Amino acid sequence: MIISTPDKIPNKEITEVLGIVRGNSVRARHIGRDFFAGLKNIVGGEIEEYTKLLEQSREQAMHRMISDAERMNADAIINIRFTTSMVMQATSEILAYGTAVKLS
Repeated sequence: MIISTPDKIPNKEITEVLGIVRGNSVRARHIGRDFFAGLKNIVGGEIEEYTKLLEQSREQAMHRMISDAERMNADAIINIRFTTSMVMQATSEILAYGTAVKLS
């Protein structure tokens, strides 16, 4: 599966647009991580616990988006984007989306 942020793939022709594909992941913070994050907030610096949590969420959302495209028999996903939102307190969603296409 070719995945691209631009809306074109070099040396390939888009023969069919199959539609929007998406994948999301909703994660809640962990009380243990919150404790260490609170300590880090006092002294400053990167909150590695949250960085890892968001990295896992992005990867899971990306895999789900690819699975959605595979169900459509797509050759590629173009114009992919990520967005995030807060679902409820201490819970956020990562959404990966793009356009599934067939290539020649």
